[in-house]
Parts: sequence; structure tokens; C-alpha cells
Amino acid sequence: MKIAGLQMESIVGDVEANLAKIDRAAERAKAEGADLLIGPELALTGYGAAEKFPSLAVPAHGEVTERLSEMAERHGLAIVAGFAEKTHEAVFNSAFFTDDKGQTAVYRKCNLYGPYERQWFRQEDQREVLVTVGNLRLGFLICYDVEFPENVRRLAKAGADLVVVPTALPKGWSGSFIAEHMIRVRAFENQVFVAYINHCGADENFAYAGLSRIAAPDGSLLAEGPVEGEALLIAKIDPAAFAKSKAENTYLADLGR
Repeated sequence: MKIAGLQMESIVGDVEANLAKIDRAAERAKAEGADLLIGPELALTGYGAAEKFPSLAVPAHGEVTERLSEMAERHGLAIVAGFAEKTHEAVFNSAFFTDDKGQTAVYRKCNLYGPYERQWFRQEDQREVLVTVGNLRLGFLICYDVEFPENVRRLAKAGADLVVVPTALPKGWSGSFIAEHMIRVRAFENQVFVAYINHCGADENFAYAGLSRIAAPDGSLLAEGPVEGEALLIAKIDPAAFAKSKAENTYLADLGR
């Protein structure tokens, strides 16, 4: 199966413009043969929206997410996009999954990063959210979540083939290290695919690293985004092609021995 990752420069506060970018990317992704399109963390609002989050936050099942579902049905693929989710009690940093068969899911970030995120969002308890697309089992994390190895391990133990990670990785040496090294290690140590899809460019609060990555179970990169500029990454996800890696690196089977 092919997947696509949209390294994207979100326009802060302009949900309509960001939906339009995802719509155009979905059309391109399908033309490339992809069955899944992944956007960044808070792609619909922009990560730097700050005090705008309370007014931009929307329900998990409302007009905005219905627009994403309509896109998925029209283009014939699944879509994952980050959004600010409003409930009766709080606002969450969430990712919405939808496909052309009516399947939907919502994942809420369980490890908030720094005072900025803790000011605007409520932290969710750790939980596994998994869906099936084609012959693949997908699990979800958001940005900082993937930097805790136990989160990826939980999803791998639960049967995920591909860990989908919308992110808003900032520029800097630590961000570069995460994108260039940590993502490949997470894939290797759990023998799963990891799709880590970032913003690019800058807004009034943050500058982003780009460097989106799709890593394979043997630690190799199947696709990589540039430092600067939007890009549509395409990668073939074929677990059978990495059977030798799973046979040699039996971390999950050997847990607790």
C-alpha cells in the first residue's frame, strides 16, 4: 500500500485555507496511488494559533471533520489531520482519522510539550487508538508522544504495523536529531513503520524544521521531506518486504524473557 505525507505550511487561524491545502494534496496523493494522506499536528488551525485555539476548536464530529470525511470519500482514500478538539470540558490537541468507507477515529495527545501546549490544551490519558486501512493496522501518536519509547512500544504490542505521527517539530539541533535519528530508531526497535509528518515555514510564534520522515522497520527511510518548503512524500508500506528484519530483530517476542 502507498501512503502520502503532506509537509505543510499551515496558515494560522485560516481553517478554510488549510482545508483547501489538504483537499489539493488528497487529489495529488490519490493520483500517485496513495490510500492514506497524513497532515501535520494542528494542521487545520496552525500550531502557532495560541489565543485563537479556544475559538478555533471544534467538536470531533461536526462540520469541519465532516468536510474531511467528504474529501476522503470524494478522493477515495483515508485522511489524518491534526485539529483543536472542543468538548464540553476542555480543548484537546487531537488528530482526526477518516476514510472513504465511513470509518472515523480521534486520537488526543497524551504528552503535552512545554507551557505553551499546557496553557491551551488538556492532556489525555495514554490509550491506544487503532484503525485498519487496507491490510495495515494503524496506530496514532502526536509529536512529543513519539519521543517516549513506551508509547510506540504500546502500539506495536497492540498490533500496529504503521505508527502515524502528525507533528509540529521546531527548528534547532534537537529537532533535527529527532527527525534524523530518533524516528528511525523508534521504527527499528519496534519493527514497525513510522510516518512523522511536520509543518514547514514559520508563523508569529514558531519556526518549523520540515524534515518529515517515513521510516521502515529496518531503520531505513522510505521518504524524507526537505528542511524548507511544502512537500508531498510518497512511500510504499509493505510489511512482507521487511520479514527478514523482523526475524533478526525480535524485540517484541523477547520482551520479559
